[in-house]
Amino acid sequence: MSGDNPEDEIDGPGMNARFKAFLFPSRTAPARATTQAAQVRDRKYNGSTKAMAAAYGVQPRSVSRWIDGSRKPVKYADRLHRDATEVQTTPRGRERRAQEMEARKGRSGIGARVGRANTFQVRGSDAVRARDIYLHLTGAQVAALTRATEESEVQGIIKKALADHFNAGSVYSGFSEDDFDFDINDVDYSGS
Repeated sequence: MSGDNPEDEIDGPGMNARFKAFLFPSRTAPARATTQAAQVRDRKYNGSTKAMAAAYGVQPRSVSRWIDGSRKPVKYADRLHRDATEVQTTPRGRERRAQEMEARKGRSGIGARVGRANTFQVRGSDAVRARDIYLHLTGAQVAALTRATEESEVQGIIKKALADHFNAGSVYSGFSEDDFDFDINDVDYSGS
């Protein structure tokens, strides 16, 4: 059951959790797995151990053991951390921050470094190479990232930002999100 969720393939805290931790620094996930598990169960699954167990593909007893500390969620630690980071901010808080970012219009003051982005072929050249690309995110892009709930949404927003970045240049244009590929765990954020 756990293989059905594409998020299971992500190593580490995930891009969405890292962005939420960056944007809401006072709302970081608790360090202890017991607290993470309890908060995820209570806030994401409305207190239902059964629902959380089904989502993680484990028995309800496993979730209960994670919460009481008698077992560690070793196999699910990264996913649990991502979920715990996500539940730290309320939908209302994320929406308020998104509206604040949209009000900034153009540049938001927040940037992203997309590490080792595999870029496109330029005018038939086979010079496809991996390189770090620094983006200045717009208020709308940051608002979209703030509202995103899935890793795939965040990846799509960053791909669109990459296309916009290169389409703004004076030499080349016509790039789409499909022209870029990058490691989902190799995106860092900066700014305020």
